Amino acid sequence: MTYAGDDFQTLPRMPSWVSSARTDVPEDVAFLSGAALSHLHPVLGQDEVPQSLFRERLALRVTEACMTFSGRSERAGELRDAVAFLQPGDEPGPAGGVYLTWRRAVERPVSVKALHRALPELEPEQIATWLDAGQGGPVSRAAAVLKTVLEERPRDPSTALLFAETALAQALGWTHVVPLLALGLKRADLRKEGDNLRTSFHRATVAAAAEATREAADLTRRAAQLREVAPRLRAKGAEKAVALFLTRDAVAPTTLTSLRSDRAARRFCDRLVELAAVRELTGRDTFRLYGL
Repeated sequence: MTYAGDDFQTLPRMPSWVSSARTDVPEDVAFLSGAALSHLHPVLGQDEVPQSLFRERLALRVTEACMTFSGRSERAGELRDAVAFLQPGDEPGPAGGVYLTWRRAVERPVSVKALHRALPELEPEQIATWLDAGQGGPVSRAAAVLKTVLEERPRDPSTALLFAETALAQALGWTHVVPLLALGLKRADLRKEGDNLRTSFHRATVAAAAEATREAADLTRRAAQLREVAPRLRAKGAEKAVALFLTRDAVAPTTLTSLRSDRAARRFCDRLVELAAVRELTGRDTFRLYGL
């Protein structure tokens, strides 16, 4: 594996005829969404891609979109803060709660049990019923599931989108939920019906799959850089600490328990920044977070 700064590429780019096409013909839009998903599918099986981190990063971005759909303004930094420093018994707040739900949903393989873990207020029977609401191809099925859940929970677009993403993953045979649809949908799309909704879902899939592929390529480049510098890290417990950075979107030094102390963890993180292996994500002098 080789790389050279920003020219590093381990993953093929989405063909321009897919990502740049402009058409309003439903059949053409559906064809393009299928092509986009076919391009993304092998990315999800590549060992070079830090898959857990990739899904968590997409979960963060989708949560941002869900906040917008709900009329809220929380962005990535606020969402990270809402969950990164939680202590036992703390409440994450509404936005943090949505982010935790998405994170839990992408951690484990797709199943009713996994979705119940993310949404414990829902009974497993209800979850199974909603997931079976859609018919047709994967994207059409996801659109139908979203509409079914929104009819029951019209003020909860995040839950509806999570069910739609789960239905899409099931239909495509993906092992995990890969948050996509909200990256390409607009708030007005959620109010559409029938063919208009399905067309919006197909169009959103094209945009989201292209964006997800770019995100995967970026994280793969950053993960390769971290793995390259890892042998130079002499701190006891460094291997476990590096593994955490390869699986989590944001890491607080206090979570690096394999290192000797909080001070050692802070020095370890600063060393990784010096080596251009991770970034400091907050811009603060205290309560810092680090990640690829």
